Amino acid sequence: MCLHYGQTLIILYLPKVPETEDRPLWRRMRFFKCRALGEYGMRRSPSELREKSMQKIRFGKTELMVSKVALGGIPIMRISKTDAAELVRGTIGMGINFIDTAHVYSDSEEKIGEGIKGMRRDDLVIASKSPADDKKTFNEHLDLSLKRLGVDYIDIYQLHNIGSEQRRDAVFAPGGAYEGLTEAVKAGKVRFPAFSSHSLPISLELVKCGRFDAVQFPFNYIDNAAEAELIPLAKKLDIGFIAMKPLGGGLLDNAGLSFRYLLQFNSIIPDPGVEKIGEIREIADIVTKNPALTENDKREIEKLRAEFGPSWCHRCDYCQPCPQGIAISSVLGARSMMRRFSPERFRSMIGPAMEKAKTCRTCGVCVSRCPYHLEIPRLLKENLSNWDGQTKAG
Repeated sequence: MCLHYGQTLIILYLPKVPETEDRPLWRRMRFFKCRALGEYGMRRSPSELREKSMQKIRFGKTELMVSKVALGGIPIMRISKTDAAELVRGTIGMGINFIDTAHVYSDSEEKIGEGIKGMRRDDLVIASKSPADDKKTFNEHLDLSLKRLGVDYIDIYQLHNIGSEQRRDAVFAPGGAYEGLTEAVKAGKVRFPAFSSHSLPISLELVKCGRFDAVQFPFNYIDNAAEAELIPLAKKLDIGFIAMKPLGGGLLDNAGLSFRYLLQFNSIIPDPGVEKIGEIREIADIVTKNPALTENDKREIEKLRAEFGPSWCHRCDYCQPCPQGIAISSVLGARSMMRRFSPERFRSMIGPAMEKAKTCRTCGVCVSRCPYHLEIPRLLKENLSNWDGQTKAG
């Protein structure tokens, strides 16, 4: 039996042995060297073959070898379990071995667990998170993450969104979540301790404190606060860096431009979230080709930075739930959507959210929750004013 893998002809000899659960088909294949077209050698597994297409890099002091891009686990919450599992398997089939999710991402962990079922655990690097402040709740979250994912250990487990001094003090207090994390490492449930944050000062402090092996922080060509100090510091201290929201939570619709920018930084791992296999395939192709950022790209980035300005919504949705039921990130992202869709489609998609935004009572709950300290009621009014102008013009 012969088949092609890329430009290589692979000759398979299949012994007449029935397939069983502990002897799947690929383990009974013998891969022979074809002198004319390639040399994979003997007895290579599918995971070894995939490594030819996606470069792996060292993830800081963890010494883990991870793909140059990871799969983020938020958008798969919006698709079926079957579709999500197929997406996960297809992503891994492209050579992407790093998957990031969180306890609070609804059924994301469960869907990822379904997608990785039956795969060699050592071939994968799995990251998840807990928002707990105390050890008891942290342990409950971790055990549930392990159960949902169907694994015995999680490679990188993060204290989720440490964004204030109050939260930092809570997790490090006696009986706090960090105590649970260190005990989980000793017990073998977690390999490497990490944290995520949207606060630059807190992140700089925690990277320096010596208690973590990895950090996750927002980073893209608009939200580039990490560029000047945090990324260089993490690299210097050999801390793995996961670039959260590489596409700005969906606001940056040019994947080529986004990843040409990100690929300048050779020590970071972007973790885009996708809903369709074609989306991650496009990103994987860009990362594999590793194109350089051009002068035209730089001019386009400066133009877009000016358009977004300093008060743009990062679509983290930590402001939710709104007491009035307003879809805040949708309303604040209306201008971006306006550029991407026809007027008719734009109005049909955003209209209900804009009408709901008119019920804002400026209670300030959203402002107190926003990690970027945005003046959300004011921004809602500005977007509503712009919406009314477009509606009258249309």
